[in-house]
Amino acid sequence: MSSTPVYAVDSNPKLRFGIVTDSHYAEIDTKMGRYYRQSLAKMEECVNLMKQQQVDFLIELGDLKDQDDEPSEELTISYLRAIESIFQNGAERTYHVLGNHDVDSISKSQFLSVTTNTGIPSQDTFYTYCLGGLQFMVLDANYRADGEEYDHGNFDWVDTNIPASQLDWLRQKLHASPFLSVVFVHQLLDGEGSHYINNAVEVRQILEDSGKVLAVFQGHQHDGQYSLINGIHYYTLPAVVEGTGQKNNAYAIVEIHRDNSISVVGYHKAFSRVFCQ
Repeated sequence: MSSTPVYAVDSNPKLRFGIVTDSHYAEIDTKMGRYYRQSLAKMEECVNLMKQQQVDFLIELGDLKDQDDEPSEELTISYLRAIESIFQNGAERTYHVLGNHDVDSISKSQFLSVTTNTGIPSQDTFYTYCLGGLQFMVLDANYRADGEEYDHGNFDWVDTNIPASQLDWLRQKLHASPFLSVVFVHQLLDGEGSHYINNAVEVRQILEDSGKVLAVFQGHQHDGQYSLINGIHYYTLPAVVEGTGQKNNAYAIVEIHRDNSISVVGYHKAFSRVFCQ
């Protein structure tokens, strides 16, 4: 994918934000086409572009870091600190979505103690914020079917769920907000299978019933994909960690226009797309 952006006709969108996902940074050897060590340089390229473009915020969609074959809490936290120290420089506002690898050898609270979600209480793993007359909603699907939170690798990556309490929160926030919404989540909502949230159908129904959701941005499935389901756009961003060199980097700038159409300007492996409402 070319790194040359193609912008929509509207040169003055009401909001522009950056997305990046699945950097899986760790100082470990390459496995299955994943170049873990290279993610620092790839993230730095992404961050430099976001600063140049002066995006309103930058959000990463999960699996920011990885771990050693023999997990070490101390090393895992050092990897997280290293990649986060670069990521935080991408915009004045930065946000994170929890991925399964973010809690493979640490807890959610440990992850949150190292990272910055601008203006969000440090203990919140799912949350909302409003900018530019829009509501942005971050979901946390890192729960087992029995309701237990992922913690220090105590999970099966295919057993991913959004629990009832978070579903109630989602309904309430969508109902109460006067704004249209954009949703961010790590695992996928637009289908069924190992990469998808087990109760994705229920989550999608809540989004659809609200009549307020423009799009969902996801990570986790490293190749990337797109689907349109009942008027909601689902864009899965390709992973940073896959492939060697900057030509195999992936990140995007999302522009939301005044008519609520959306342009995704993809760089390298990330694909560009226009979502019409």
